[in-house]
Amino acid sequence: MGGLVAIVAMTLFMNLGWERFGGWGIFAIALAYAGAGLRLTHFFQARGHAIPAGICAAFVVALTPLAIYGLLQAMGWWPDESVYREYHRYIRWHWIFLELGTLAAGAVVAYRFRYPFLLMPVAVTLWYMSMDVAAMLAGGRPDFELRALVSMVFGLAMTLFAFWVDMRSTRSGDHAFWLYLFGVMAFWGGLTSQHSDSELSKFIYACTNLVLIGSGVVLVRRVFVVFGAIGVSVYLGHLANEVFKDSWLFPLALTAIGLGIIYLGLVWQKNEARITPRVRSCLPKALRDFLEEKRF
Repeated sequence: MGGLVAIVAMTLFMNLGWERFGGWGIFAIALAYAGAGLRLTHFFQARGHAIPAGICAAFVVALTPLAIYGLLQAMGWWPDESVYREYHRYIRWHWIFLELGTLAAGAVVAYRFRYPFLLMPVAVTLWYMSMDVAAMLAGGRPDFELRALVSMVFGLAMTLFAFWVDMRSTRSGDHAFWLYLFGVMAFWGGLTSQHSDSELSKFIYACTNLVLIGSGVVLVRRVFVVFGAIGVSVYLGHLANEVFKDSWLFPLALTAIGLGIIYLGLVWQKNEARITPRVRSCLPKALRDFLEEKRF
């Protein structure tokens, strides 16, 4: 909580009062705060306090966009009249400069300090970037279908990257949690925002959410299951409101399906120890070893 309060103070709750310091002032203050954050990171790391060390390191990464904003303002390179506090509120193409710098800083700090919480500002930045890249491609126009498509592709790429990180860091901590969270959020949000009048495409949407649920079970990641379940519920709501809106049997059928899913869950729980080895025997060895480690 203390770490998040410090981080949001210099990000989400940044106000216009800081603009009076000018570009160089903002840049210098951000560097001073970052220097203090690094000193605290080293201090806590030397004493074996991993959690506060990771929070302080994440604080340093979270300061990066503010420092870049101040530098660009000081050099006269800022493209318009927007101010830093709008970074977390509005989608604009020129935030890309802040996001690329934050990703670079996050990579350097994460390489030096291997703490899982460090990936939180990196994951948030990638999520922001998915929206700002779409705005850049749309030329500032409110092309929601294009933005949804870019968000979906970006989210899928982030999720695959999270899986790669997950496989490489299973023994050293949960470094992939935040990447999974924002990757699935971006992918699912873009997928759900797609517009279609075809019942086939809506059925494919429901199937994709079922795949998310299955992926969550296999990878032991609840974020997949949660968003997949919400997506299936959205599809069932569409069926109830549009396709079977006048059918008195539909609610009864849904109730039966719901109870059937609960029953299948019980069957799976009883037979998981017997089914899981058979299924995993069909997977590549590297993936089998990864999943075995995830069990424990």
